[in-house]
Amino acid sequence: MNTCACSAPSIAAGLKAHNKLGLGLLLWSLLALGGCASTDESIPDWAGVKGDAEPAKLVEFSETAKFEVRWHNNVGDLGADLWQPALTKDAIYSASGKGSLMRLDRATGKQVWRIQTGIVVSGGVAAGDGLVLIGGDKGEVLAYDEDGKLRWRSRVSSEVLSMSKVTDGMVMVRSGDGRIAGLKAADGKRVWIYERSTPVLVVRNHAGVFIQRGVAYAGFAGGKLAALSIKDGEVLWEAMVAQPRGNTELERISDITSEPIVDDQQVCAIAFQGRIACFDIAQGSPLWNRDISSDKGMMVLSKYLYLSDVSGSIFALDKTTGSTTWKNGELLMRGITAPYAVGNFVVVGDFEGYLHSLNREDGSVVARIKLDGGAIKSAPLQIDDGLLVQTLNGELYSLSITKKP
Repeated sequence: MNTCACSAPSIAAGLKAHNKLGLGLLLWSLLALGGCASTDESIPDWAGVKGDAEPAKLVEFSETAKFEVRWHNNVGDLGADLWQPALTKDAIYSASGKGSLMRLDRATGKQVWRIQTGIVVSGGVAAGDGLVLIGGDKGEVLAYDEDGKLRWRSRVSSEVLSMSKVTDGMVMVRSGDGRIAGLKAADGKRVWIYERSTPVLVVRNHAGVFIQRGVAYAGFAGGKLAALSIKDGEVLWEAMVAQPRGNTELERISDITSEPIVDDQQVCAIAFQGRIACFDIAQGSPLWNRDISSDKGMMVLSKYLYLSDVSGSIFALDKTTGSTTWKNGELLMRGITAPYAVGNFVVVGDFEGYLHSLNREDGSVVARIKLDGGAIKSAPLQIDDGLLVQTLNGELYSLSITKKP
């Protein structure tokens, strides 16, 4: 293995890129690196912005819609990791980084129960078929029933970064070494494992696995997308979203750091320092691609894909051709989340705890609210006719958004 003594400025440069661009946590492992990052303390050229770029200042707008907080509760600090709550018909399940797992009433946000799991939570929460699952930094997977009683405990090969919802008696667990394990929901026993080689430098992320009609779709480091049978882990097809390019390991990062999006005809994924690409859902045949870099992710609704790029621009793309319908660049460098489209609106959160709502038709800002719970790093979720938003320090909000009369 090649080794090198990277200087403090080179690591600082990577951390500055993380802080400004919201890349997740770059895995700066000196044991894994085959070469050193640049010692330039500015943001790297591939970021697409200047090193001295500052977050865009919020500007006045014509407020034609409004947010209202329906309820909020504190579920505990997430720590260094990011995940979203899990929703079921009657409940919301969330966890803190220190191992607290709780159930909230979906309609009121009131706590139903809270337990201490005894693990450092690094991935979760997932739910389904009467189970609530969380994952730990030592590879633990814990499954509880809806009353908070432990049903089973399992273990995967390294820290748990994400878990799928329980589907057809299976749960997909993604670990920090790039593997996906298929576990039986009934007892936690491993049925299969999918693994592939990873580059020497990757972006640590909590990208999920999307499941539809018995198939799991997942993106990987190095720009690969795979479709797997959830029953036995068989590879149905693999496709290349983005090819690594550049002279250094840092420049060659082209990881898919978010969950693919899937509809009845196509599956799409987007890579950091790469591009967005869509493929035929059955065979994995390429449909279209274009150069846009993102570490946040996307959403599909009706005829359009909505995404946030690495600099903070928000796009609406025609999902059939990839052409731009509109673009909003008013939130550059504000560490925005992936967008969530609901009703007539597209909503994103930012590093100062603001929620911004854009008009779905033209991308103009129509509403804004500042929550009191700190930075918003995970995309909002839809809950009933509104949104569920969780902040880094554990504040959980249920909000409505409506047009002003």
